[in-house]
Amino acid sequence: MAETTNWAFPENLQPKSEDVRFDLEAALDAVVLLRAEIPEDAFTASILGTERAGNGVVIREDGLILTIGYLITEAQTIWMTTNSGAAVAGHPLAYDQATGFGLVQPLGRLKAPALQRGSTKGSAVGDDVIVIGHGGRSHALSAKIIAKREFAGYWEYVLDEALFTAPAHPEWAGAALVGEDGKLLGIGSLLVQESVEGETVQGNMIVPIDPLAPILDDMLTLGRANRPPRAWLGMYTTEANGQLVVAGLADGGPADVAGVRPGDLVLEVAQERVTTLPELFRKVWRLGPAGTEIPVTVARDGAPVRVRIRSADRNAFLKKPQLH
Repeated sequence: MAETTNWAFPENLQPKSEDVRFDLEAALDAVVLLRAEIPEDAFTASILGTERAGNGVVIREDGLILTIGYLITEAQTIWMTTNSGAAVAGHPLAYDQATGFGLVQPLGRLKAPALQRGSTKGSAVGDDVIVIGHGGRSHALSAKIIAKREFAGYWEYVLDEALFTAPAHPEWAGAALVGEDGKLLGIGSLLVQESVEGETVQGNMIVPIDPLAPILDDMLTLGRANRPPRAWLGMYTTEANGQLVVAGLADGGPADVAGVRPGDLVLEVAQERVTTLPELFRKVWRLGPAGTEIPVTVARDGAPVRVRIRSADRNAFLKKPQLH
């Protein structure tokens, strides 16, 4: 999540206006540099840092910015910079933990064009796309969709279908994924390694834009989607050698309080076997919303240990934004 620098993609990797069927310059100018400062005592400070930088995308004429939520979680101060050099403060308006989307409301006029939202329903593996970071054409990358599949992250996060693109954009956080029609297809989230035809390539995981439409009004009015908060365990779990391993715990989180330990192997949820991250998280969520007691069986030193974890709303642990 480094700040924009003077680097540039090689000319052959940059998109060209004559090769696309839309206003490339307008699309480039719709992506802004986003910097956020987070208090040192914030819940996410130790994991995500106190100074975060990435990108945001203007999605409405009033300047509303769509970004990836981890950039603005618990943000105390946000500044956005356009390609023309204008800098405007912003307010962290909303964060939806289920999708990963974050919204920022500029506190002044950005004077940047809005990028129209599209849909990934018609997109396919092999499609040409452009991944755009702040900084104009030299920070835009001609890429291809290399996969469309489920994605699960150790922080208790599952997308039914994520997009994966290659080559990788080095400033992926909040970057815009633009399709051949010039519309926004998704928001950059991660740097990943994918297997393509037997070879491992670096690419980006992109959160598809489609899940935004059903929750956008809620996010604007409530600051989050209008649904019961998901049960959160604060248990950072990874898949290793066919096993689910507790790699870490959120300090003071539900699993930590219940006595789960790093190194435990997760075997069951409510006495049902779990073998993959998506399976683990979905079984937890099916038991009920935040506050539900979750029975979990782990293996510790070769012996089964049963714990009952009183789940929580992850949002309750986060510092809330203050409008200055």
